[in-house]
Amino acid sequence: MNEANALSGRSIAMLALAGFASAASMRVCDPLLPKLAETFHATPGEAAYAISAFAIAYGLLQLVYGPLGDRYGKRRVIALATAACTFGSVGVAIAPSLGWLIAFRVLSGGTAAAIIPLSMAWIGDAVPYERRQATLARLLTGTILGMIGGQIIGGIFADTLGWRLAFVFLAGIYASVALMFHLGRAHMPPDRRAGRASAPVWAQAWAIFEDPWARTIILISFLEGAAVFGAMAFIPTYLNARFGLTLTAAGVILGFYGVGGLTYTFVARPLVRAAGERGLAAGGGLLMGGALGMFILAPAWPWTLAASFGAGLGFYMLHGTLQAHATQMAPSARGIAVSLFVCALFLGQSGGVAAASGIMQITGTEWVLGMAALACAAIGIVFSHILGRHHSRRQGQTVSPVQKLREL
Repeated sequence: MNEANALSGRSIAMLALAGFASAASMRVCDPLLPKLAETFHATPGEAAYAISAFAIAYGLLQLVYGPLGDRYGKRRVIALATAACTFGSVGVAIAPSLGWLIAFRVLSGGTAAAIIPLSMAWIGDAVPYERRQATLARLLTGTILGMIGGQIIGGIFADTLGWRLAFVFLAGIYASVALMFHLGRAHMPPDRRAGRASAPVWAQAWAIFEDPWARTIILISFLEGAAVFGAMAFIPTYLNARFGLTLTAAGVILGFYGVGGLTYTFVARPLVRAAGERGLAAGGGLLMGGALGMFILAPAWPWTLAASFGAGLGFYMLHGTLQAHATQMAPSARGIAVSLFVCALFLGQSGGVAAASGIMQITGTEWVLGMAALACAAIGIVFSHILGRHHSRRQGQTVSPVQKLREL
């Protein structure tokens, strides 16, 4: 199939590179908080709004790009989004104040939001089902490497050439991808555009929210994002203050979170067979909780490498289970359902960072990590219990409210 062949090669590499830049942009500010606070005479908590602003925009705009991609073409929207991300990153690099920096982070987050979801949708349109899982894994690899790379890029530039050049570097990646999309469009498969939707987006979203199971998955996604990323955002600052590590070293240590995520992609199948969904959910939550606790109790910094790895592995054990159910919340409206799920995750992240910054200024980072550790363990155990009840009730369920979408 020509379309599949096109997407399995150069086009997939371009999408993975765009996904790398998007994920790196999300995490690049984590090790930069001390430098941002110093540059703009702010507290680390105030500087953390550069993280939450990106996450809020990223989460909210999820609900916009799905319909835009269906109407105007996913490839076209991704290409325009990468070009816009270039301007957002340059704006952050030259920001004269913390307020302007946050504003450009909003632009960066709002435009980066299109890249990964629409890339997945485009792959779904163009790649046959029997090859789709492997192709999506290649895209996910770029995204996880971006999470690792964002931490490292931020730390290296903060310790060497200056934090502003970190965003110039990201702008260069975005600009390169946008140019490759422009030059290579003749060799890409054409966009598949949907006709007029059978129901407005708000009607589809409302039908999904009428389903108690869908509401449960969306709520847990929100809580997961708040607990995990609210704590992770301050770990480089914590490592810098407690162990005297450079921001480069702190970024590398937190990059092991991504290594844990990559490990999950290789062991997911045997883990699912061995532990089942309930085991993955409970085990992932407990592993994350233990890993965050290890950051507090570590007698020396090398222990934090294992803590970061464990946090990444545990997150993807739990999140992978949630994600699988999110794709089945509303099969007849899968796009908007997954958008709601992702939106909740990133709104949770932004809320978690904001709450953690306030707690940190009052009680210290150890309390933030400790509370997040307990929350992660509780989320995993509670979700595992809810999964058991859900599976036992599925046999007796009649018509879900989500099925109304088929008639809209």
